[in-house]
Amino acid sequence: MLRSEGERLRKVIVCTPEKEYFNVNNLKAHNIEEIADKEKAKKQHNELKRILKNFGSIVIDVPELGNHPNSVFTRDTAVCTPNGYIKLRMGLETRRGEEEWMSEILDLIGESAVGSIKNPGTVEGGDIILTDKVAFIGHSLRTNKEGINQISEILKSMNYEIRVANLPEYHLHIGGAMTVIGPENILCCKNVFPKDFFKGFEVIEIECVSSITSNVIYLGNQEVIVEFSNYKAIEALERKSYKIHAIDLSEFVKGRGGPSCLILPIERKD
Repeated sequence: MLRSEGERLRKVIVCTPEKEYFNVNNLKAHNIEEIADKEKAKKQHNELKRILKNFGSIVIDVPELGNHPNSVFTRDTAVCTPNGYIKLRMGLETRRGEEEWMSEILDLIGESAVGSIKNPGTVEGGDIILTDKVAFIGHSLRTNKEGINQISEILKSMNYEIRVANLPEYHLHIGGAMTVIGPENILCCKNVFPKDFFKGFEVIEIECVSSITSNVIYLGNQEVIVEFSNYKAIEALERKSYKIHAIDLSEFVKGRGGPSCLILPIERKD
C-alpha cells in the first residue's frame, strides 16, 4: 500500500543492470546520452540496494526485460496506490512493453491492479507523485493530456486532489524537478512550477542545475538518498537537518535517470 511518498519506504522493486542497459545500438531512440560502464554501474546499483536494505526496506530485484535498456528505471513502469497498482502506457516508444512486464511482476507478488492507461493516453511513473491528499502530475513529453485525464479519474476516486504542471522539455519527468521529503515537505526546483502549486506544503526551493536537481529518494525519518554530485540538493537538505546518503550514480545519469528513477515504491507506511 502506498498513500503518500512522504511516508517511510517499506518495499521497492529494482532492476540490477546486467546486460540490457549496456546493449544500446541507438542512443537517441532510447533517450540515453552515453553507454554506461558495466562494472561501475553494477557497483553503484549494489550500493543503492545496500542503503535501502540497511534502512529496513524490502528490496525485490527483478531481471531486466530483454531488448529494453531502460527497464533498469523501474519507477516509470507503474504507479502504486492505496488501492492497488495502475498499469501505465509508456510515452517513449522504445519503452513500450515495460508496463506489461512490470504488471506481470506485480501480479506475481500479490499486488492487485486498480486501473490502466489506454491508447492514445501515455503516462510514465516519474510524472506521478503522491502525497496524503494531493497527486502531483507532470504534463511532459512522456505523459500526455489524454493520459493525465485517465489517471486523474482513477486517483480522484481515491480522494486525491489533482494538480498538474506543464514541464519544460529540459525535465524528462516531474520527478526531476520535485520530490516529497516528508508528510508535508517538498524539495523542488525554482521557476518550474506555477504559483501556489505547492499550497499547503513546506517547500525547499533550489536552483535547477541539472534535469535531476530535485530528484532524491525519501527513505523516511528525515533520511534521503542523493546523487553525490547534486550539491545544491545536499546543501539545502543538510541545512534542514536531513541525514544524507550521498552515492555515486553517474552511470545512471548517463541514461538520464536520478536516484528515484531506479526504484518502484510499492509500499510506504510510517
